[in-house]
Amino acid sequence: WGDWHREHTVGPSRGDEISPTGWAARRGIPFTTHHDAPVAFPDSMRVLDATVTRRSRSGDIIGPDQRIDVITALKAMTIWSAYQHFEEGQKGSIEPGKLADLVILSRDPTAIDPENLDQLEVVETIKEGVTVFRSGHAAAPEARANR
Repeated sequence: WGDWHREHTVGPSRGDEISPTGWAARRGIPFTTHHDAPVAFPDSMRVLDATVTRRSRSGDIIGPDQRIDVITALKAMTIWSAYQHFEEGQKGSIEPGKLADLVILSRDPTAIDPENLDQLEVVETIKEGVTVFRSGHAAAPEARANR
């Protein structure tokens, strides 16, 4: 939506400041990221990519000063999101006693060029210890029944 805001709603300088993740990170403020489903398709890898690179759908960089590193973006999607919902005792990180909610990605997002984050794919999704999605496979029957 950066292109739209820059060109139609708030102009270039204010458009650069939309979702000021870099500003928040420099001040030590935890923040979360999101997508606008159903306005846009839910695609967490696109959200990760846009949060790190600030590359819009047109290919422009919207607010280069608001870019953040991959680890910070992952925290915004996991640990800080759980905190925002008062669920950090059960979710957000992998620890004994917490729900085993996680995804397995096609590559390590911290070990690839940030310009390639948009190429990551979710290979498997695990919810409370049960696989609910596996690339190329249907979820286990017990996972489908619990949806």
